[in-house]
Amino acid sequence: MMKKMSISTSKTSLVLFLCQIISALDVPLDSKLLEELSQPPTITQQSPKDYIVDPRENIVIQCEAKGKPPPSFSWTRNGTHFDIDKDAQVTMKPNSGTLVINIMNGGKAEAYEGVYQCTARNERGAAISNNIIVRPSRSPLWTKEKLEPNHVREGDSLVLHCRPPVGLPPPIIFWMDNAFQRLPQSERVSQGLNGDLYFSNVQPEDTREDYICYARFNHTQTIQQKQPISVKVFSMDSLNDTIAANLSDTDIFGAKPVTERQPVLLTPTGSTSTKVELRGNVLLLECIAAGLPTPVIRWIKEGGELPANRTFFENFKKTLKIIDVSEADSGNYKCIARNALGSVHHVISVTVKAAPYWITAPRNLVLSPGEDGTLICRANGNPKPSISWLANGVPIAIAPEDPSRKVDGDTIIFSHVQERSSAVYQCNASNEYGYLLANAFVNVLAEPPRILTPANKLYQVIADSPALLDCAYFGSPKPEIEWFKGVKGSILRGNEYVFHDNGTLEIPVAQKNNAGTYTCVARNKLGKIQNEVQLEIKDPTMIIKQPEYKVIQRYGQVSFECIIKHDSTLLPTVTWLKDNDELPDDERFLVGKDNLTIMNVTDKDDGTYTCIVNTTLDSVSASAVLTVVAAPPTPAIIYARPNPPFDLELTGQLERSIDLSWLPGDENNSPITSFVIEFEDALHEPGVWRYQTEVPGSQTTAQLKLSPYVNYSFRVIAVNRIGRSQPSEPSEQYLTKSASPDENPANVQGIGSEPDNLVITWEPLKGFQSNGPGLQYKVSWRQKDVDDEWTSVIVANVSKYIVSGTPTFVPYEVKVQALNDLGYAPEPSEVIGHSGEDLPMVAPGNVQVHVINSTLAKVHWDPVPLKSVRGHLQGYKVYYWKVQSLSRRSRRHVEKKILTFRGNKTFGMLPGLEPYSSYKLNVRVVNGKGEGPASPDKVFKTPEGVPSSPSFLKITNPTLDSLTLEWGSPTHPNGVLTSYTLKFQPINNTHELGPLVEIRIPANESSLILKNLNYSTRYKFYFNAQTSVGSGSQITEEAVTIMDEAGILRPAVGAGKVQPLYPRIRNVTTAAAETYANISWEYEGPDHANFYVEYGVAGSKEDWKKEIVNGSRSFFVLKGLTPGTAYKVRVGAEGLSGFRSSEDVFETGPAMASRQVDIATQGWFIGLMCAVALLILILLIVCFIRRNKGGKYPVKEKEDAHADPEIQPMKEDDGTFGEYSDAEDHKPLKKGSRTPSDRTVKKEDSDDSLVDYGEGVNGQFNEDGSFIGQYSGKKEKEPAEGNESSEAPSPVNAMNSFV
Repeated sequence: MMKKMSISTSKTSLVLFLCQIISALDVPLDSKLLEELSQPPTITQQSPKDYIVDPRENIVIQCEAKGKPPPSFSWTRNGTHFDIDKDAQVTMKPNSGTLVINIMNGGKAEAYEGVYQCTARNERGAAISNNIIVRPSRSPLWTKEKLEPNHVREGDSLVLHCRPPVGLPPPIIFWMDNAFQRLPQSERVSQGLNGDLYFSNVQPEDTREDYICYARFNHTQTIQQKQPISVKVFSMDSLNDTIAANLSDTDIFGAKPVTERQPVLLTPTGSTSTKVELRGNVLLLECIAAGLPTPVIRWIKEGGELPANRTFFENFKKTLKIIDVSEADSGNYKCIARNALGSVHHVISVTVKAAPYWITAPRNLVLSPGEDGTLICRANGNPKPSISWLANGVPIAIAPEDPSRKVDGDTIIFSHVQERSSAVYQCNASNEYGYLLANAFVNVLAEPPRILTPANKLYQVIADSPALLDCAYFGSPKPEIEWFKGVKGSILRGNEYVFHDNGTLEIPVAQKNNAGTYTCVARNKLGKIQNEVQLEIKDPTMIIKQPEYKVIQRYGQVSFECIIKHDSTLLPTVTWLKDNDELPDDERFLVGKDNLTIMNVTDKDDGTYTCIVNTTLDSVSASAVLTVVAAPPTPAIIYARPNPPFDLELTGQLERSIDLSWLPGDENNSPITSFVIEFEDALHEPGVWRYQTEVPGSQTTAQLKLSPYVNYSFRVIAVNRIGRSQPSEPSEQYLTKSASPDENPANVQGIGSEPDNLVITWEPLKGFQSNGPGLQYKVSWRQKDVDDEWTSVIVANVSKYIVSGTPTFVPYEVKVQALNDLGYAPEPSEVIGHSGEDLPMVAPGNVQVHVINSTLAKVHWDPVPLKSVRGHLQGYKVYYWKVQSLSRRSRRHVEKKILTFRGNKTFGMLPGLEPYSSYKLNVRVVNGKGEGPASPDKVFKTPEGVPSSPSFLKITNPTLDSLTLEWGSPTHPNGVLTSYTLKFQPINNTHELGPLVEIRIPANESSLILKNLNYSTRYKFYFNAQTSVGSGSQITEEAVTIMDEAGILRPAVGAGKVQPLYPRIRNVTTAAAETYANISWEYEGPDHANFYVEYGVAGSKEDWKKEIVNGSRSFFVLKGLTPGTAYKVRVGAEGLSGFRSSEDVFETGPAMASRQVDIATQGWFIGLMCAVALLILILLIVCFIRRNKGGKYPVKEKEDAHADPEIQPMKEDDGTFGEYSDAEDHKPLKKGSRTPSDRTVKKEDSDDSLVDYGEGVNGQFNEDGSFIGQYSGKKEKEPAEGNESSEAPSPVNAMNSFV
């Protein structure tokens, strides 16, 4: 509802006075006019108050001004006149006050430091610039200093001081290493505001010698570097080792382990401090704490809240940043550093002062002689600034007197000004933190009226459209404007004209009789001027013959008419469109003067065609639809859309219903199926037709439901199977009575867009739903679960209302009720909304990681308090990433992975981890606004896993009795490799497997020579790697020793590679699931072999089941298996009698069946052990006999030669191992030493070793009695019979095994 307001008489006069002043300031921006009017100087451009210049470049001090006549310029320096003509290095730009000081040709910037002020003067006054303080930038070098290395104990705090040189402006500080890479910073290590680098606690990885502080001076684009700082962190383990090495066994020693400590503030010191900041600046408060674990920083404001939307946390929450501070931000700010052992706090008392800022800056005055005016200069600040006035750059107290001027504090009052009162006034507002200076001129002009609109300007408008006739004017005093029609016509008045303040005459609905000559007259006390303009009224452009709907047979010809009527003085242009786009570029489309013809019509010509007529003043259009149908084989009835209904009649008028009847048009050989009734609301949506209802085609009357306060008219459209008719002519109008609204707005919602507001939105009612004039909405809200009254506001023409100052994320009850001038709608239902969300405040605590296995971990955390979520809890996000692999010790790019757990879940699984790796993770809570702070990084390690299979296994250099094996380490060791296991067994001609031999090989070996094998024998090898967890998957290979030379010659080509002697199938592998298994194999032999797979239950005597493999594929899928059952499988080839692969055993289900058996119970193993025992007995007897004959056996030397090959240095020249130093006397054993010439055996050479007893075997015995050959680098030549040699055997021999 409108509220009446009253203004006192004194206030009314003040308002009228100010309006007069404001209107006097309106000078049109006409370039010719501005050139003719006198104007005091105005400073348009000047250098900043604090002007720091580059000492290597010319100094340019800007001062630009405008005025009429053009102003002249002068300068002062340090308060005295600066005569630029006496300094050859200083010039002033032409037609400008800008100074250029030539530094690049010998001048020194330091010589021109000072305070500069520019004055622009003409006959109307003088304007002055700010005091411009010119200072050259400085980027001094770092002071040389001797930096001692920092030796710090693990866990202690450390501060690396930067102490940059004092520059102008101050430099930007950052820390980097020798490789110019920024040093990583975290909650534990960060840079302070003073540039120092703070360590809350040092860790061993902080040890480095290249902590370098850099200072970047942006103004001169230079960077200065401090000398590198060395930091060495002593861990407790290394410190204890050092102490132990320097103390005797009886001394008590041992550094204390790293102990956790409660927080201690590194900066600021003490418990309290103060801080002063200026209004509008950025407030930065800092707290950095030491402690172990690393403390977490939290900020609060005592007695209040941190300002929303202006508060930010930086440097891992160690810095509190508040932007655009005001006096309300003064107070005590407390930072709290906390870890598991305690907390410490510091209170910073912040006082916000303010340099002067404008409340009302003085504005230029343009007055005519005898008028009154005021200059107002109001500023605020803390402390309150003092206001002083100057006139033309001179303090007003000593300026020439002006009787029309009176100074009243921050206001100058002008009364009955004269032309001599023109001047430029300066207002200076200053306090201890700065000043403001503003120029405002008083320009007293006595100007007769001027009309700026061109004479006899012609205006052309279409009939029934508005006409706007311009009369731009200027004068001082402000002229009065009058309009006349005709040269001697009477003054125009009345409601049919609208007179605008800028002199424009508006005729809202121009008719033919409004055409003619109009005269604008401007007058003031200094004169009168008039101007004539012409108005022509043009006939509207119309389409009198519109294109009509056409149905045309394919390949026929069709034509659309578009006959127009237009004003004879306007030149129309006609454009045709198809489906609102240009016509196709096709010669079949012929555009005539008033028609469009389409030849040889095709299906793609189907669509809507539009005729658009444009003139310079208006535009009209009309459309028609073309339907293309198939040509009938014989002449047939032409079907078309029905003609529109006609003779619409309204009867039975009631408040909420009316009866409509009509007569149907011609149905054009297609029965009318229905009538569509549409309505127009001329009151709310004129020209817009909306759907009302639809009735069957047999019905020609309908009772229509009506809404209040709608001016209805109806039309009817007939529909048949061809399409819809053109609409009928509208019915007569019927205006229903007004009523209160029947319904309330739908889709009412309350969702905050900011943390401190609630945005209430709704779908507004349509015009016809308003039911009456004055539609408004009553918006009500109250906080839920709080005993508050409803707060309501009534709004109109909007669909939302913003409630400000709400608490963050609290529930509200909201309702919106419609009302109009006749009353309210029914009571609306209430909906629950929430004020705006803010980012969560608290990180999840007590984050724990339980490593389940080498690839899976479970993370737990405590839920954050719902109050700290400050929004709809959407869940938690776990960020985790691999730090490094514990086996490879190589860092790589850290790729963080994110898992989201919806809802209030407090645990989650982390799949896909890599075994034997170090990981970090943190947890964050998520709401609708975003993510909260991260919990402290949690470090966890995955245990070792079994390795992958060796990357390759190659068998080369076959001989009669030996093979060479080479292999590659696993691609994924998944831990520390402990050894390799080699198993092998012979395969006879019937593909039966012989006894299995197992050899353990150290992890650092990559090749092996197997000796004493049977000639012309195929062997199958199984090879895998082990970690402490167990054995990895194995790789298999088969190879054959060559035949006896008496039987068959060795192949000459490719002798270094094992060649298959006859077709074979090898490396049969299985991958089993619950009910099926994938079988794959490798085949060597003739092409085009047809394979089959035989399988059966392991241990069963049932016959093998046989499956044929299609084609020559090397894989097959066995289906229909029983879960949890062990199966045996083998692969064969058709046409090769008795040719099959070795058997493989697998188990369905998740568990893999073990193929190992207890060899201790096998007969072959017992027989082998007996043979070994007999062999040992024979060897002992032979050795005993030979010793009695005085043979030479340097036993000790041979034992040394058989020591662990891992600790023997290898010679670079021949691949053999070099000298070995005995652990007892540290004396080197000379290479190739022999027994004395008298054939006596020295004591150190006489220690028995079973190695010596195997003179022709070169072997040694395992702990279980199995015989394993020696590791071999070079094969020793066999000595000639009867020529014994005391040369020590090679310490590296091949591993041999009896099979």
